Amino acid sequence: MTKSGGATRTDGIHQALRGDILAGRLAPGDRLKFPDLADRYKVSVGATREALTRLVAEGLVVARPHQGYLVRPLSHQDLAELTQARAEIESLVLRLSVADGDVRWESDVVAAHHILERAPYRDPADPDHLADEWSRAHAAFHQALLAGCGNRRLVDTALSLRQEAELYRQWSVSLGNEPGRDVAAEHRALVDAVLARDANHAQELLRDHITHTTRLLISCAPDQPNQPAG
Repeated sequence: MTKSGGATRTDGIHQALRGDILAGRLAPGDRLKFPDLADRYKVSVGATREALTRLVAEGLVVARPHQGYLVRPLSHQDLAELTQARAEIESLVLRLSVADGDVRWESDVVAAHHILERAPYRDPADPDHLADEWSRAHAAFHQALLAGCGNRRLVDTALSLRQEAELYRQWSVSLGNEPGRDVAAEHRALVDAVLARDANHAQELLRDHITHTTRLLISCAPDQPNQPAG
């Protein structure tokens, strides 16, 4: 079944807006006015409204009284709290994975890392944006790391926090500026620690990996931070 013209237009502006937000071309806190967006993307106000509603559900846009729609603001407070929660919970889940995971788990980690290493990091058509292939492989790799843990509640909580942090992760590429960071080396070190069954080192590496994004974005937020743990 083919989509109607209205649905197609809504899908188009949704993808365009999403890409512009993730790439930082629409900056955190920018107001999103219907007439301006309709003119920018050459679509109707109705299609624009529907696209913004989707983006609110995805957490990329917020709706506020008297202000309308805005790109989700970059907040030190939110980032610090989210980073602290992730550093504590994800590192604990990884520690339990190292303790509980079997040989199949090890194999899954190695396979996921193999795919991640071969995925292009930036989108060739949009260098300010992480390549979708890399983002999917990155999510799968970290999910594989955590999958050895036998406590499914902890795993589900950790994965939920990772999903919530996706916007900040994308912004760390488009808004942050750290060309010398070797993300691939950080991932290789995690795999090495896991295969060596060194739970303490793996936990420490993952905490550092998580908090690095916070340090990268810290100068971009307008409010004063609570310093995250880690």
